Amino acid sequence: MLSLVTIFGLLGNITTGLVYLAPVKTFWHIVQRGSTEEFESLPYVVKLLNGYMWVYYGVVKPNSILVATVNGFGAVLELVYVIIFLIFAPPRARAITAVLFGVLDVVLPIAAVLITQLSCNREMQITIAGFLSLLFSVLTYGSPLSIMKTVVRTKSVDYMPFLLSFILFINGLTWTVYAVLTRDWFIGIPNGSGFVLGTAQLVLYAMYWKPEKSKRTSSDDGCQTENLIAHSAPLLDKNESRAEA
Repeated sequence: MLSLVTIFGLLGNITTGLVYLAPVKTFWHIVQRGSTEEFESLPYVVKLLNGYMWVYYGVVKPNSILVATVNGFGAVLELVYVIIFLIFAPPRARAITAVLFGVLDVVLPIAAVLITQLSCNREMQITIAGFLSLLFSVLTYGSPLSIMKTVVRTKSVDYMPFLLSFILFINGLTWTVYAVLTRDWFIGIPNGSGFVLGTAQLVLYAMYWKPEKSKRTSSDDGCQTENLIAHSAPLLDKNESRAEA
């Protein structure tokens, strides 16, 4: 019989997988257009780094395979997103993305792994990997705050789709429960923050939703989805682009 820890870990994997998959439509749009247009690469670069750190944390900490697997999947997707950006971005944006990718997604994670593996015991490796994962996850929660501010200012939820807000809410709740059950506060703190922000988004949606049919274009839909997703903690993760998550 499955334990509660396993059940919530599996549910967390499913919801986190949906969060990682959210930008697929946007990048398909980029490929079709042959241009990244006004989308920015930094959210994807940071989410790739965050994915790396959670994979490392899941590997070094015993019984955390569910954390490692879903973020391994997410890291692969984020890497694909960054590669697409490098291919289709204008020269200046491509150069900036290449530098960011080299520093944040190659040098920094390799240095973190080598330093901790060569100079730290297992407990210290877990602590450092967990702290770095927590730090990057919390930093990625800035975008939803700006989206919520826009909703209040415009009194409209046009750029805060309900389904995505609901998925982020469930993702934060699921991993928060998992963290409580496993007493893992490296997972609990960022996802607890995501749960609170997700709750606030749903409250705002209830306050400002209007039944009139939306007049947004499909391009707008892509931007709004990115807006929420880009800086969400990927495990944890929670929103990815311009106007953006």
